[in-house]
Amino acid sequence: MTGDDIAHAIYLVILLVFLLGVFTVGGRNMGRKLRDLLVWVLIFAMVVIAYGFRDRLSEGLFPSGTRQVSADAIELRRLDDGHFHADLEVNGAQVRFIVDTGATQLVLSRDDAAAAGIDVSNLAYLGRAETANGPIATATVRLDEVTFGDFVDHDLTASVGAGDLGVSLLGMDYLNRFAKIEISGDVMRLTR
Repeated sequence: MTGDDIAHAIYLVILLVFLLGVFTVGGRNMGRKLRDLLVWVLIFAMVVIAYGFRDRLSEGLFPSGTRQVSADAIELRRLDDGHFHADLEVNGAQVRFIVDTGATQLVLSRDDAAAAGIDVSNLAYLGRAETANGPIATATVRLDEVTFGDFVDHDLTASVGAGDLGVSLLGMDYLNRFAKIEISGDVMRLTR
């Protein structure tokens, strides 16, 4: 028996003693106490069920924002931060981008580049990019494969930001692969 098992058993004993005490101290209103206990049991059961379905609930309540709507179109929903986010796969790694029409290139943060298999410590940061937070040094890289919904592109040029960019940017070099970009309210539609 591990320490966690012992702590769990002690917790259950204390809970049982508490519940027995609630029902034995004051024999009046026993029906009401039993009803209150049933309500708490139901609340606990609903929490356990919700936790079991947390992935489905999370997707329903907080959608990722990326949705393939036809063979040639993807829709992005503006999220609460006011930006359009796009979930792409870069060299097999899931990367969340902010769609940035003011950015020239597809720019990976150092963390996202490392997750995509790029050795960020051996890059030559010879380029410069202007960001909302000021200039940063960049390194040019080649991406073997970029997947966005059903669209797959190979051998793309991108940049890796040397600074603490914190987010990857989906710039115009990639967005220009689409024939049409439309924004209607909180929905961006990208059509090839």
